[in-house]
Amino acid sequence: MRYFGVAKTLFILQEHFYWPHMKKDVERICGRCVTSRQAKSRVQPNGLYTPLPISNEPWIDISMDFVLGLPMTKCGRDSIFVVVDRFSNMTHFIPCHKTDDASHVADLFFREIVRLHGMPRTIVSDRDAKFLSYFWKTLWLNRTLSTLLRVIIKKNIKTWEKYLPHVEFAYNISVHSATKFSPFEIVYGFNPLTPLDLSPLPLSEHVNLDGKTKAELVKQIHEKARLNIERRTEQYAKHANKRRHKLIFEPGDWV
Repeated sequence: MRYFGVAKTLFILQEHFYWPHMKKDVERICGRCVTSRQAKSRVQPNGLYTPLPISNEPWIDISMDFVLGLPMTKCGRDSIFVVVDRFSNMTHFIPCHKTDDASHVADLFFREIVRLHGMPRTIVSDRDAKFLSYFWKTLWLNRTLSTLLRVIIKKNIKTWEKYLPHVEFAYNISVHSATKFSPFEIVYGFNPLTPLDLSPLPLSEHVNLDGKTKAELVKQIHEKARLNIERRTEQYAKHANKRRHKLIFEPGDWV
């Protein structure tokens, strides 16, 4: 859990527990995680940060990426197909092979994404040439996910595949800094039960909401999430562009 950082770890713990100096304890434990610090990227990007348009609802606009060249598992998989909903930030980690062609990846996409969420209107991905020639065009890379995956894989060299569902679940129930909601809550209107909920506790009031009230609740969550994303995007763009310079390309330039 500490791999998610102080804010996400603290939020999850506060939903179920309380003890004095909780925040200080979480900060201390997360600060000791050398693996997470080593996994974080130190690459300085070039050019101005240009945010993508903000979606209005979940799983309409998505982003995709591949994590390639991982240690081969017992099932022979050495890569991860990462699919992210750009509105809720809900994410799916799909084990695959580096040698999978566009047709096979498309099958994975329909089997693991379309069957759950339907077809998106836009798909952003450009890391792999197989998409340029088949379905999709550009890339959006979430560094938090990349860092998290590197941490998990480093500690589970040959068995990382079996931990992916746990990583995915943990990420999707964690509050995102941009939306102020967990991806799960934005998509479904509530947070799921976790192993921490096995002790007998009063049910959430959301369980007894009628259909109309539930629909209104989900709509309010979407509106708040969008406003939070807009605010966070503006803040990030302003901060990110302080040390960047606008790049102007001319015909014939190498990029």
